[in-house]
Amino acid sequence: MVDMGTAWLLPAIPAIAFLVIALFGRHLPRKGDWIAIGAILASLALFFPVLVDLLDKLDRPNFQELATSGWEWVRFGDFELRLGFFVDQLTVVMLAIVTAVASMVFIYSTGYMKGDSRYGWFFAALCLFVAAMMTLVLADNLLLLYAAWEGVGLGSYLLIGFWHERRSAAEAAKKAFVTTRIGDVGLLIGIILLWREAGTFDISEIIEFAHAGGYNEAYLTVAVLLLFAGAAGKSAQFPLHVWLPDAMEGPTPVSALIHAATMVVAGVYLVARMLPVFDAAAPVALDVVTAIGLTTVMISATMGLVANDLKRVIAYSTLNSLGLMMVALGSGSITAAMLYLFTHGFFKASLFLAAGSVIHETGRQEIRHLGGLYRLMPITTIVFFIGAMAMAGVPPLSGFWAKDEIIHVVTSHQNLAVAIFLAISVFLTALYMGRVTILSFFGKPRDKDSMEHAHDAPLMMTLPLLPLTAATLVSGFIVYAGVGKVMGFPGGFGEFVFFEEPESFYFHWDTALVALVATGLGLVGALYLWGGNRIQTLKFPSRLSPINSLLVNKYYVDDIYQLVVDRAILVAGGMVSWFDRNIINDTGIDVPGRIGIVAGWAIKFSQTGKLPNYALAITIGTLILSILFLVVNV
Repeated sequence: MVDMGTAWLLPAIPAIAFLVIALFGRHLPRKGDWIAIGAILASLALFFPVLVDLLDKLDRPNFQELATSGWEWVRFGDFELRLGFFVDQLTVVMLAIVTAVASMVFIYSTGYMKGDSRYGWFFAALCLFVAAMMTLVLADNLLLLYAAWEGVGLGSYLLIGFWHERRSAAEAAKKAFVTTRIGDVGLLIGIILLWREAGTFDISEIIEFAHAGGYNEAYLTVAVLLLFAGAAGKSAQFPLHVWLPDAMEGPTPVSALIHAATMVVAGVYLVARMLPVFDAAAPVALDVVTAIGLTTVMISATMGLVANDLKRVIAYSTLNSLGLMMVALGSGSITAAMLYLFTHGFFKASLFLAAGSVIHETGRQEIRHLGGLYRLMPITTIVFFIGAMAMAGVPPLSGFWAKDEIIHVVTSHQNLAVAIFLAISVFLTALYMGRVTILSFFGKPRDKDSMEHAHDAPLMMTLPLLPLTAATLVSGFIVYAGVGKVMGFPGGFGEFVFFEEPESFYFHWDTALVALVATGLGLVGALYLWGGNRIQTLKFPSRLSPINSLLVNKYYVDDIYQLVVDRAILVAGGMVSWFDRNIINDTGIDVPGRIGIVAGWAIKFSQTGKLPNYALAITIGTLILSILFLVVNV
């Protein structure tokens, strides 16, 4: 019987599928794609009995009773490290998103990747990616979490750079890998600091130790900020956000999986999981989370206004959403952050997969070359439109309920400035989501050659869009207690996922009205600027052209990084290389060797090969040693 104790099967099945396809895929029918799809569907099916088992045990007050059993990994005296798996409310929310979205992505990929020369390897890499992500969310200790964390990084590297023969894809994969490694160094140091004082990697024991006052406040603050550095890398928070827009070089199904259900939400999950430890640290820790999240929200919303690549606009909307989740966590609300993560997974996957259908059918992804697709691709248009409106926060779509909850939390726990910036970001989000929808799907076709044979994608690509769209339409209603109870939960989402105590949902008209006004103004502005036959990009008056340049060049963050690499890192690397070559190698190692060679060359002239000479040398040497011995002992 599958229950919480066997939750490890969920990542184990796709991990096995990865090994089978990677080793034998070329000899299997259809390169083994059916094994990958069967594996993820099996994980999705097994998720439900795990959820039911959790719901049956939720009335147990002891946190440890919800932890599943594991296996001993390493033991040194009293210290034990286990391969343990843990199931609670946070875990099942993450597993629901990962298994549901990944199932749709796997099925969609059979059509999108059809005919690719590495078709089988693509599905193998997808299985590895998903297995690592599920292991990450199930891990009951930070060391196993970190191992899975790096597995997710490896999977993203393989998938973003899947078309590595294209230089842009290879560079994007390296950029993602290197940028996230910066944060991962901080994460590892933070884990070590937490273990050093608590003597354990177990997450629940670290939380208990922190709340018991076991850590010095300053020490704990440094440790959790280092954890957040890792989260900022994976979840693409400023200033480590630069890899995410470039990750669009990977196949579109990869973009959907990364943005909706796996890599980028790993950082949000880590902060949510460790929020009790953040809360035990100095207030500055959560203030940093809020500040970084809000900065990410604002820069992504503004950059989305001038982006012209269809997938990059959606990528900026992901940055926006991740920033909102971090702001919610910085405000101390796991409920608001995880609700947005849950609903975001569905509408973001539908946006990317719909964009993939457009690219697949037209061969274009510059929105300036699109337009008029609603006549040719009606299903794709509807799916994208619903996803875009959910992202903008239009009621009653899921994004509205999730965004409204975050705005309410911010107005209740943060100062007025944070709430004002958030309201501005809502306006900007609606503006650029309206822009990308209008320019891509409405008006007249601007590249008639590419549109000539365009139509909705094949069934295996269109079918997965439907359940994702349905979830986008209705998943937000899970905030209501009545809906939650009908589904078997204790109540609404806040009564299932919470920080310290259950949170009943109340519809706050004041915050909802602010959000609705901001969203409405944004959509009206988009219609005014880009409606009809107007195809201009966002234009600024000449006196404001520096702002346009600033946005087009993405606040010059990439240029600053390149400058640091060129002028500092490469120069420092050159100095180290020169020191290693000239001092360490050529002097410290080669000179002693050359001395030996020269000494050997000089000594060879004293070797005559005549025995009388050698006998004379031995005699003289013996006399000298004897005289020295007598002198020393006199």
